[in-house]
Amino acid sequence: MSGKASTRVTVLKGGRSAEREVSLVSGRECARALAAAGYDVTEIDAGPDLPARLAEARPDVVFNALHGRWGEDGCVQGLLEWLEIPYTHSGVMASSVAMDKVKAKEIFAAAGLPVAEGRLAPREEVEAGHPMPPPYVVKPYNEGSSVGVYLVTEGANGPARLAADAPDTLLVEAFVPGRELTVAVMGDRALAVTDIFANTGWYDYQAKYADGGSTHVIPADIPADIEAACRDFAVRAHAALGCRGLSRSDFRWDDTKGVAGLALLEVNTQPGMTPTSLAPEQAAHAGISFEDLMRWMVEDASCLR
Repeated sequence: MSGKASTRVTVLKGGRSAEREVSLVSGRECARALAAAGYDVTEIDAGPDLPARLAEARPDVVFNALHGRWGEDGCVQGLLEWLEIPYTHSGVMASSVAMDKVKAKEIFAAAGLPVAEGRLAPREEVEAGHPMPPPYVVKPYNEGSSVGVYLVTEGANGPARLAADAPDTLLVEAFVPGRELTVAVMGDRALAVTDIFANTGWYDYQAKYADGGSTHVIPADIPADIEAACRDFAVRAHAALGCRGLSRSDFRWDDTKGVAGLALLEVNTQPGMTPTSLAPEQAAHAGISFEDLMRWMVEDASCLR
């Protein structure tokens, strides 16, 4: 399929997750690039009337630019399967499992991939005392973009002070010191390794999406064996979850321990497509323009017809 006006592509964006604002930006950027590539593009802010609006738009392919719950966890994927509309990114099973950080960690460990020690804990336990020796991280087990993440540092006087809207069950995970590395996978190809330096001190939501929130070094200035391991682990994680299209794997690396210091944190089945996003940046580094990346994703989805 080439980018022709006869090919109707509907971009899903917004939605009602905690990552709505990021999704709106991703969707806008994707729609612009798809239109420039020659597709007949419509945009839908996903809500309860989504089935009716899809019936009206009659897309040949849906470009899913939703992030977070409902859009990234298998829900909208199931709807699109029911309506028999091809869509970008991973399918129902891979999307739902990747979004559940505990289940994903179990799959990664079974595939021989390195993961940080962690477990689920009720909110009461997390707030009552240290659920594991500091330093550790507390986060929702089914959200993305570092939404609701707390770092409890070594020597902290008490446990995390959670927000009022924090979930009843959380993932508590040992903190891996060192550097933040990420690898985008396009099909079965690892594009690059990026070294991320948070300018806010911690790679949280603000660091990810605010202008100047973080600095990306691509290619990462790391030893060859670490680069090779990151690429290999990312491709294997993509395959272990059954992902398709584009994904991005996030790592922490304790650079005092060599390859043994690498830990796979998660796989993002729908990486951000904002001007500060990592996957498009890695594609550009690999010689793939944003328009060409969009075109490839639509063509990859259309093969499922």
